[in-house]
Order: sequence, then C-alpha cells, then structure tokens
Amino acid sequence: MRGPHNIWRLIRTLATMERTGAIGVVLAALDAPPRIRLVARVLGWPFAWVGLKGDETLPPATRALTALGPAYIKFGQILSTRPDVVGPEMALQLQYLQDKLPPFPVDVAKAMVEAELNRPVSEIFSEFSEPVAAASIAQVHRARLADTGVQVAVKVLRPGIERSFRTDIDAFYLAARIIEMLSPASRRLRPTDVITHFEGVVNGELDLRLESAAAGEFAANTENDAGFQVPKPIWNLSGRQVMTLGWAEGLSLADNAALDAAGHNREVLGTRVLQLFLSHALRDGFFHADMHQGNLKVAANGDIIAYDFGIMGRLDEYTRRVYAEILFGFIRRDYRRVAEVHFEAGYVPADRDIDEFARALRVVGEPIFGMDATYISMAKLLAYLFEVTERFGMETRTELILLQRTMVVVEGVARSLDPRINIWQVARPIVEDYIKENVGPKAILRDLTRTARVVGRFGPRLPRLVEDLLIRQGQTVIVVPPRRMLHPALWMLAGSGITALGVWLGALL
Repeated sequence: MRGPHNIWRLIRTLATMERTGAIGVVLAALDAPPRIRLVARVLGWPFAWVGLKGDETLPPATRALTALGPAYIKFGQILSTRPDVVGPEMALQLQYLQDKLPPFPVDVAKAMVEAELNRPVSEIFSEFSEPVAAASIAQVHRARLADTGVQVAVKVLRPGIERSFRTDIDAFYLAARIIEMLSPASRRLRPTDVITHFEGVVNGELDLRLESAAAGEFAANTENDAGFQVPKPIWNLSGRQVMTLGWAEGLSLADNAALDAAGHNREVLGTRVLQLFLSHALRDGFFHADMHQGNLKVAANGDIIAYDFGIMGRLDEYTRRVYAEILFGFIRRDYRRVAEVHFEAGYVPADRDIDEFARALRVVGEPIFGMDATYISMAKLLAYLFEVTERFGMETRTELILLQRTMVVVEGVARSLDPRINIWQVARPIVEDYIKENVGPKAILRDLTRTARVVGRFGPRLPRLVEDLLIRQGQTVIVVPPRRMLHPALWMLAGSGITALGVWLGALL
C-alpha cells in the first residue's frame, strides 16, 4: 500500500546506508545531483541509529542491501549488471549478490516441495542435497529422480518472499517520485517506469510456473543452436513455489583457470556468448536477460549451458528491426541512417535537426573503429550516448531497458573470457544476416501478405469500424481534470515530522 507510511521505510533505508557507510559510496557511484545528495544525508544521518547493522565483513553497499532485504538485494543484482550506471568497482562488489547469499534450511525446502507437489520428497527423489546456490528470491538443490535416476535441479522460493517483496517495493515508488521532483533531468530516464518494470520482472520470478514456461519456450527456440544447451523443465514436478528441470553439469564461465585446464578455447566461447545473445534477441525476440557468469556453464563438449530463466526479455518485430538497423548503421559507420532510424521510430522528436543528431552519433561511434579492442569501453559509450539522446529530447525506452542492460552484461562476460574481443566485429555477421532476411524486398512482401490476411479477417467489420470512428470524431469530448494528488514533498515533510515526534516522545518516556 502506497502512502505516507512509506516515508519511514525510505528513512530507514537511508539510515541503514548511513550506518553501514554505504550512502556516500552509492551517491558517488551514481553521480547523484547535489539536491538528491543533500536530501539523502538530511533524512539518513539523524536516524542512523535506527538503521540496520548488516554483515560487517561485507563491502558497504553490499552490506546495506543484504541487511535491507530481498527487494533491495534484487535491485542490487540488477545494478551489478550496469557498470555504465554505478561504475565498474561498485558493479564488481554487487556481484556478490548474484548467487552467494545465506541459504534457508534444507528441511524447510523439503516441506515446501511436499506442500507444492502433494507428495513426500522421499517418494519423488532418491537424493536431495543441501542448497548449491542461494539468491534473493530462491535457492537451488541438486536431486535425483527416484523412478529414473536422472539428476535434476530443484528451485524453491524463499519462505515469505512474496509478502516481504511487496512491502519493500512500495518505498521504491516513493523514492522514484522524489528523485523526479528533485532532479528534472532524471525524468527522461523515467525512474517510476523503471520501478514499475522492475516490479513486473520480479513478480514473474515469484511464480515459478512462469519461469518454467520461459525455460520451455527458450529451449524450443534454441533447440537447433549449435554449441548451446538449455535444461528443460519437468512440468509434473513444478508449481508456483517449486520448479524442477534438468541438471546443468559443467564448469562456471567465471573460472578461467578451470576452462583453460579443461582445454576450452576462451576466445571461441566469448564470441559464441555474444553471437548467441544477438541471435536470440533479433531472430526470436525472446532472450535470456540475466546472462551473467553465475547463470552460464560450459559443458564437457564445449557447449554453453544457460539456466535461471526468471528474467527474460521480449521484443516485438518492429523494435527488433529498429534495433538491428541502428546496430547495422553503427557497424557500417552510416550515422545518417542511424539518425533516420531514430526519427522514423519516433525515438527523437521530429522538430530536432537530423543532421546535427547524425554528427553527434558520429562522435559516439567513431572512437570504436580503428581502436585496440582492449580500450573500447561499452560503459563509456553508453554514458555518452545517453548524453546525446538527452540533448535531443529522446526519452529512455522502457521496452529496451533489459536489452541495453543485457548487452552490457554479455559484453562483460565475453571480455572476461577474451579481453581483446571486439563487440562490433563479432556482432556484424549476426546483424547482417538479420538485415538480409527482415529489411528489404523479402520483408516487404512478407509484411504485405500478413496485412492482407488481417484485412481479410476483419473485412466484413471494416465499414462499421470506419463509421464508428467518424461519428466519434464529430462528437464533443469533455475533459475531466485529474484529481490533484499531494506533492511528494508534502508527504516527505509530514513523514519526517511524525518520525521526529515519535523519537522525541520515545526520549521523554
């Protein structure tokens, strides 16, 4: 429930960050504007004594987020994949949050499995291990099916996670509104929409039936992809709080020493990771949006294995074409065409100068070419691109948030395998193949055929639809002004007053 009570949650968050020493580190990493820094310190410092202490052995930011709970941990996980936002040092610290969190007891997990599947664990599995990985929302156990002896992975939600998450997320909305109020420049990044998107993503993770569906769809889409494996879900042993799927046996993609010892070619693996991601995003419009090293393994035969399908991205066909043309334009250094695509898609307001925008894009792209790949920073490239798009009035596209984020993550994974990899050279064949198939005469003919089918289905209704539209346009529309809501500053002021009063009364008593 959103309301003034969330001010206390926000204050407690800032107090915890003060007490753990994280607030200065986080504000610096985010390059927060002076007004936001001032408000954060004013609301956090006086109440530091009520903040959570956290694990003192962890770095400040990680310590604060783990103390604050699951929603904050998940948000930290997302930030760990955005070095362009928080900087490489902070992103590295936050990687701890990916799969190294304290597990809950195996007996609790077994009880949840039995309650979900309505069968004793001993009847389903001949073996059921201690947790092998624990994250903010769920943990994973290695098990063996009693009837077939096949090894499987059993994912179980943390007890009470749904209620805990829904309580925390409300404070995020208040924080987003305050940020938009204090920093007008932040509005183009749509903080509130980002939180809405974040909430939707995690809500999907809280129902493991949806993750099972995502795993099944992803496995079907990639079944013929050479050098790639996706464990398939076992539907009769999966439900809302439990998911069972094939066990992924392999070496972690983060362990370069083990990969070298096993004889795997890391340069080939780095190239494959990038090309698989682009192929899934462009060809299928459905891609793994959490492709960090913790979710990738290398099988004995050299195949890359992906797992953990809680966060998946989806792009409609038009957005895929726009994205491909933008990438292709950068690869060919055709900045005029990249600018035209932005205008055609409505990403940049039509009243802006397209030639000036093309020149600005040239400044983004040219440093990439002719430069040693080890010096190319995707984080810096995206940071400058954000500056350019802000200057030309382009708002952040919420439907591309996952795509942009995953692109940075995947390049980071590939570069950890091959520090000299060049993303543009690796991307070129995938993008060119997509352009040949989906932008040109063949694509136009396919689009016209689809349009004819739609018109054929709705043909008998078209006269009536047109008539209704013309009638509505001729009618007078009465616009009812929206009800005014209290300004976030008033909520913040009221909450601070209530908090101060409570502290004063507590001191008297």
